[in-house]
Amino acid sequence: VQLQASGGGLVQPGGSLRLSCATSGLTFSGTVMGWFRQAPGKEREFVATMRWSSGTSYYADSVKGRFTIARDNAKDTVYLQMNNLKPEDSAIYYCAQRWGTSDYDDPVTWPYWGQGTLVTVSS
Repeated sequence: VQLQASGGGLVQPGGSLRLSCATSGLTFSGTVMGWFRQAPGKEREFVATMRWSSGTSYYADSVKGRFTIARDNAKDTVYLQMNNLKPEDSAIYYCAQRWGTSDYDDPVTWPYWGQGTLVTVSS
């Protein structure tokens, strides 16, 4: 399994970014994709997750209503659309893959990770 995250950058508060996670080597049956983030000096935290087959998704309370996780089956890619960004959203964002959805908000339960992409929200 290989995951390649991209799309990070510098954006002003209130702005938008779309992160991409290109996947390879996955068997999509039962696959669950997720996004996490880690700010300097903080632990890695859950952002969003989606079951690939059904599109069922869950979000951290801090991003609910602003972020959307989605997938493109033809491109084997999962996205994180981030709107109304806030300075506290600044972090390195990681995509991850696992099977099953129990304890999905615990990064320890995710075996496969992409390399991360930096998002900075600042004026």
